[in-house]
Amino acid sequence: MPIKIPDNLPAAETLLEENMFVMFEGRAKSQDIRPLDILIVNIMPTKVTTETQLLRLLSNSPLQVNVTFLQMDSHSSKNISQEYLDRFYKHFDDVKDRNWDGMIITGAPVETLEFEDVDYWDELCEIMDWSTTHVFSTLYICWGAFAGLYHHYGVRKHRLGRKLSGIYPHISKYPGEQLLRGCDDIINIPHSRFTALDEADVLSNPHLQVLAYGEDTGSSIIISDHGNRVFITGHTEYDADTLANEYERDTLAGMNPDIPVNYFPKDDPEKPPRVNWRSSAYLIFGNWLNYYVYQNTPYDLNEIGRE
Repeated sequence: MPIKIPDNLPAAETLLEENMFVMFEGRAKSQDIRPLDILIVNIMPTKVTTETQLLRLLSNSPLQVNVTFLQMDSHSSKNISQEYLDRFYKHFDDVKDRNWDGMIITGAPVETLEFEDVDYWDELCEIMDWSTTHVFSTLYICWGAFAGLYHHYGVRKHRLGRKLSGIYPHISKYPGEQLLRGCDDIINIPHSRFTALDEADVLSNPHLQVLAYGEDTGSSIIISDHGNRVFITGHTEYDADTLANEYERDTLAGMNPDIPVNYFPKDDPEKPPRVNWRSSAYLIFGNWLNYYVYQNTPYDLNEIGRE
């Protein structure tokens, strides 16, 4: 089944070239079925790239998915025009009076700031609080995961001495857990961040369960006790060249970055990286959609939050 996206969204061209099954709004309106409604709070500066990465993973499913992108009213984007945002993104006021099967909150390059110092923090907190009664399951990615864990559970973060960058192996602590169904015992996940979770805060919280742990990355896949919140501290959605582009950007900026771990063959930036995380990324996103959203969300979205 396809993923439904707005007509003329730039990411569609790439997805169609990759033979992904997408459906434009005009065609989907003629079908009398109940698709899943997914809201994506995209706070990454690379809007089009992130849209493509997430839609690619969401489209690998037998389910039809309606996707709506949400922009932050309290933040002015420097990397994309307001015209683009107004065309393809909604405001919170546009979506807050309805319920959603699922929501994704992306990462953002603000991790070295205290949460309260981020200009859109109050707005994001409002959205996260609203999701408790209006969204069946929310997937938090990288900084979004840090933000969600801090806001909902008081999990603190701390600054690392060097940037954590590369492809890191993680032990699947509960291989039978539905989110990791089909994944290998060792799960490779890209990471790109300057901060880490306070592991004591995670492990001592009775409402959180660590599904995947890395020796260098810590708790990297965490779910809430009811599965209505899923946290991934890395970037399973990254393209093959994303870390390479970040490394080149940081090098040109004079930041003297470390070569991403387990990424370039023989640690040679001149050699193209080999992807070893794509299959688990598809599985995790597909499992989230199927087991945490589709299998449990009510047919009538108005039932969400009533309990």
